[in-house]
Amino acid sequence: MSVQIKIPASLRKFVANQDTVSVEGGDVRQALDALEDKHPGIKSKLCDDSGNVRRFINIYANAEDIRFLDNLDTRLGDGAELQIVPAIAGGWY
Repeated sequence: MSVQIKIPASLRKFVANQDTVSVEGGDVRQALDALEDKHPGIKSKLCDDSGNVRRFINIYANAEDIRFLDNLDTRLGDGAELQIVPAIAGGWY
């Protein structure tokens, strides 16, 4: 299954400055593994040592948060879109 992964600006340096990377995968885990195969090192920015999505990273499959679906086992159809969104915190008024 062809999946488009939208990469946020803060992580583009790990994917040759691309804003979207096309990979193959039947679920989110496979898609992230394929992204890592194409761009070694990026998965460690997204997942912890146990392989789980880091707390400050949100991943959306077709605009739905995977944490409310089947997390990394969320199935993806052909042409699915994953969007990686780092959490934004801090600041001062």
